Amino acid sequence: MLPIHTHSYYTLLCGTSSIDDLLNRALEYKLNSLTLTDTNGMYGLIEFYKKAKELNIKPILGSLITDANSKNGYAIFLAKNIEGYKDLCSIITAKKLDEKFNLSEILKKYYPNLIIITPDIYLLNIINPKNTFFAEIIFTKKRLNKSKLLLEYVKQKNINVVASNPIYFLSKEDYVVHKLLRAIDENKTIENLKEDDLADEEFYFKHPDEIRKIYNQLPDLIDHSELIVKQCNIELELGKYNFPSYPNAHPDSYTFFYKIVYDGFERKYHKPTQKHRDRLQYEIDVISSLNFIDYFLIVWDIVQEAKRRGMLYIGRGSAANSMVAYCLDLTQIEPVSNNLYFERFLNRARTSPPDVDIDFSWKERDEIIKYIFEKYGYENVAMISTHVTFRAKSAFRETAKAFGISESEISTYSRKIPWTNAKNLPNIASLFPESKSLDFRKEPWNTIVNLASRIANYPRHLSIHPGGIVITPTKVTDYCALEYAKNKGLGLIITQPDMYSIEDLGLIKIDLLSQRSLGVLRDTMKTIKEKTNHNSFRSKKT
Repeated sequence: MLPIHTHSYYTLLCGTSSIDDLLNRALEYKLNSLTLTDTNGMYGLIEFYKKAKELNIKPILGSLITDANSKNGYAIFLAKNIEGYKDLCSIITAKKLDEKFNLSEILKKYYPNLIIITPDIYLLNIINPKNTFFAEIIFTKKRLNKSKLLLEYVKQKNINVVASNPIYFLSKEDYVVHKLLRAIDENKTIENLKEDDLADEEFYFKHPDEIRKIYNQLPDLIDHSELIVKQCNIELELGKYNFPSYPNAHPDSYTFFYKIVYDGFERKYHKPTQKHRDRLQYEIDVISSLNFIDYFLIVWDIVQEAKRRGMLYIGRGSAANSMVAYCLDLTQIEPVSNNLYFERFLNRARTSPPDVDIDFSWKERDEIIKYIFEKYGYENVAMISTHVTFRAKSAFRETAKAFGISESEISTYSRKIPWTNAKNLPNIASLFPESKSLDFRKEPWNTIVNLASRIANYPRHLSIHPGGIVITPTKVTDYCALEYAKNKGLGLIITQPDMYSIEDLGLIKIDLLSQRSLGVLRDTMKTIKEKTNHNSFRSKKT
């Protein structure tokens, strides 16, 4: 049996269950499949897919896309296969990036690799008839009359119908957490929430027997859910690296790589020993065997462009252990004389890709990022997101605000709350010296801290990874959905999955970090040149 659309807490500020919670409940109920359809997003789909596979639960991947022209209108898109997954990523991205996005226009198109489900009569009438689609029937107290009318309508129109069990929270007891999250999202107090702001109280993870009882007189609706499960057979190639070829390699990547590495070797080592030559060839062989040559070429190209523009940069981290990185000017430290072991950076047993961190001046990094977008194509480049979660202070502030507590009173308490997990809030006075004067035993504080602790580690919003950027061989939307960063005015487009899911997808992260000290150094050098007409810190006497 398929609970048609399941939401995790990655339905930001709406769903109240982690992916682990959902899958554990599916195991408890002995379900052999589960669907995840977060609203307008695929934030947790890769994590869900990976964990479901590990538990031998068939993952059905989808998303619930809302209709801007209707408060309650939506359509659920489920991927039948990998092509349907790509279509899903493209539709979500369009929803997030295109101000003219119109769900009606999307539904008029032909999507042979998607299954579409909606309870909206208007949307049912405009769906391309070639598509595989179903009318969604939800039997709850609030929706019973509307669902009966929909059933009569679709029978007349001969439209397939499927029973649905929307899940926004794991158990009935979690409804209070859902209300809190909706209050935070709507910037309202819990008391001022309207019915339209909330999911139905019956949208919890029901046992299959309970669902069968609800739809006992309409067994075909349950059968159709099984039909949908059979049609959705997506297989993602997680862990397989997907990195573009360096576009300017002649005659091929390996030959070009070999040449520029040895050009750098001859330039930097005036009297190389056999130890140096053996070390360099060993590193080249390891990099080649792991298929990371194009990665090094692209990072090399970024550094070359920075040098052409007169930018200051520093390569740091474990990449400093590599002679190849040193010869390519990615790092500035000679590893052999400093006894730095290449294996700490890269070795044949390593399963994760290399990580070359390049620091740029905070004033110049955006310029080099723009260069990457322009060279490799705006459809093939994106910044990586980070999922900002509720910690103790933010969970406390937002929960107290949802209870109508004034900002001044909230600040009196929150300034004594340290940076810690929100789960510690109920006992924080005994755990941290700076919080010992806090007394949360009286109401409403007791309720506030206990409720705030229940949203510990829940996603609050998306932000930008400090320096992570991905370049893909085909469109980024072949791998994941995109959206604008929180500050849309900056125009930065980020991946919906975070860096861990990006790595699972085989997309290799390049870290281009912003360093203020390099900006200060740049300004200092500029001032010296203006004042003394010298290009370095050294005077004529030195």
